[in-house]
Amino acid sequence: MLSWEEEQIQSLLSAKTETAFFAVLSRIALKLGFDYCAFGMRLPLPIADPKVITLNNYSTSWQQRYTQENYIAVDPTVSHGMKSTLPLVWSDEVFSKSRAFWEDAQSHGLRIGWAQSCHDRRGVSGLLSLARSNDQFSISELNDISLKMSWLTQAAQQGLSRLLVPKFLPEANADLTPREIEVLRWTADGKTSNEVGDIMHISERTVNFHVTNALIKLNAPNKTAAAIKAAMLGML
Repeated sequence: MLSWEEEQIQSLLSAKTETAFFAVLSRIALKLGFDYCAFGMRLPLPIADPKVITLNNYSTSWQQRYTQENYIAVDPTVSHGMKSTLPLVWSDEVFSKSRAFWEDAQSHGLRIGWAQSCHDRRGVSGLLSLARSNDQFSISELNDISLKMSWLTQAAQQGLSRLLVPKFLPEANADLTPREIEVLRWTADGKTSNEVGDIMHISERTVNFHVTNALIKLNAPNKTAAAIKAAMLGML
């Protein structure tokens, strides 16, 4: 017999589309006692305006309100998730610096909740939020489901990134050679092609050859951008 975790990961990883994936995630959340579920994924690029993809089953009115008021800028679950991967249980104290947002969320039925983030080696971040309108958490409930929710965060990250990263961040799967990686490392440290050649005991022309190949694989306009991309994607 499959364990609970094995059953859920099979369901999540078998999803072929984002819609199918979120349908599975929502069903798992409901079985854990939550009416609402949201998963946001933040890609590390472009650096000036990182792409964010969000899937949720919140009411249309709350989704519109959240966007119109730019609540992402004051949402403490988001700021916490950017700094820590520890789970966060919603409370008045958590939302003490964003009271208007908290009161607005409660008026839309979002009163009890939990959130946790995760980050992978490519710099892709995910934030899982589970919520409901009533029934405060009890100690026994948290003890019973906290590990499952934390596990679900990791599984959701893996499942959704499998679908979205190839589509929105194909550079993340670039197959750089060891030489290309080494050249970009020295470039990221501010070395010129001539200096990199001296360090690696190869000609400047060979350095530029490796740089050119890296530019193509990373879809970068110049070597500085390539070095930054490779670093942000955890390749260096």
